[in-house]
Amino acid sequence: MVRSVLSAAFFLLPVLVKCQYDMVKEYTGDSFFDDWDFYNNYDNLTEGDVFFVSAKSAGQDNLAYISDSGNAIMRVDNTSTVTVGNKRNSVRIATKDHFTVGSLWVTDMVHVPYGCSVWPAFWSSAADWPNGGEIDTFEGVNQVTRNQMALHTETGCYHSANAVQTSTLVNSTDCSITADDNEGCVVTDPSTSSYGEAFAAAGGGIFVTEFATSGISIWFFNRSSIPSVLSGNASTINTGDLGTPVANWPSSNCTVQNFFEDQALVFDITLCGDFAGDQTIFAETCSGVCYDDWVIGTPSNYDNAYFEVSYVRVYGEQGEDTVISGAQRSTLFRPAAIATLLLGTAMILAL
Repeated sequence: MVRSVLSAAFFLLPVLVKCQYDMVKEYTGDSFFDDWDFYNNYDNLTEGDVFFVSAKSAGQDNLAYISDSGNAIMRVDNTSTVTVGNKRNSVRIATKDHFTVGSLWVTDMVHVPYGCSVWPAFWSSAADWPNGGEIDTFEGVNQVTRNQMALHTETGCYHSANAVQTSTLVNSTDCSITADDNEGCVVTDPSTSSYGEAFAAAGGGIFVTEFATSGISIWFFNRSSIPSVLSGNASTINTGDLGTPVANWPSSNCTVQNFFEDQALVFDITLCGDFAGDQTIFAETCSGVCYDDWVIGTPSNYDNAYFEVSYVRVYGEQGEDTVISGAQRSTLFRPAAIATLLLGTAMILAL
């Protein structure tokens, strides 16, 4: 999650490493939500004024469903009146599977949430957040017009001045969660069709995130500029066919294996909170008080606060097993397994 609107220019020097990826997982159509966990808790991550509902409640209240066109909809409650002191219902989902270094995530979105007090994100996280890193592919707040991308890590990871990327809008360079109130190392997409109303008016677009040993890169293509390699149901993608990413964090200043663990993909929409509700940031594009005038205001404030997603596809580096299933993770991290691992380690050290 990010909290910055500053920018600076950086030079582009190195060459990106090209890599071939094969599709290993797809979330689409009527089965889109089958392999996601619904958070079913209040927003205890960013102190937002929402309650993230269960899968059952989301379905009953039309906060998460498949549209007539076959796309996945995730939205903020835009029909209920919220009383003072309470939170508005919303959705946060995370993939049951985690994906290792050597994976590529392609997401086709038709509409993204926007509006005063609205803070949406499509991001990834390790199991023990904030340990193991976080990658923000898509994020914005209130009425901003450009997408912001970021990394959040333990101390020692930085955005490089030698990054190969099309954006010169580098907000911050220290990725540490302990720096600048966990701002992260932020890059802003210069395209005004990468977020908000203009994104929807352009028919949406595709985000591509590469999670590789050579570094982390993000591409964005609006509907009119999608390359042929991403058209249709592509079973294989070569990043060399995608052109220069809009944001790039090379491993030269942030060794990926040292700062990132297996990642789950996450969609969420919160309201106000640490970022959108910061009064200085809120006042840049909105009037009034975030909670008082919006969250408990007219429900129709949130008519545009929804994701419409055509698909999420995960690709793995050829020859590598990049998917760790939910069942595998449960086995690896149940208490008995941990105790056995620790006992085995102790015995080895005693030899």
